[in-house]
Amino acid sequence: MADTRYTYVQDVPIDEGVYRRIIDRIGDRPVDGCLLHLCVRQPNGGLRYLDIWESEEACTRAFDERIHPAVSSVFQEIGFRPDGEPGVERLELLDASGSMVAATAR
Repeated sequence: MADTRYTYVQDVPIDEGVYRRIIDRIGDRPVDGCLLHLCVRQPNGGLRYLDIWESEEACTRAFDERIHPAVSSVFQEIGFRPDGEPGVERLELLDASGSMVAATAR
């Protein structure tokens, strides 16, 4: 049976300071439908996200309701206008394990 979770990587042209401002704007309340969000620094200075969502629909809803409004307001404040939404590379989730995953499953 195929996993219905929506999993992807996305490279974004922002630095850690901008990322932290966006996360602060999103707030402490968990984003509905997001099972895992990882943000890592890339050697070129940009960031890479690895996200696992309950479904693509949950991801779309979260971006419409919480994430894009937060990103847009921070970008407006800092005067940054990206050329468009960064591309998303969809992945097939086979497994998720480790002590961090086990701790959140309790």
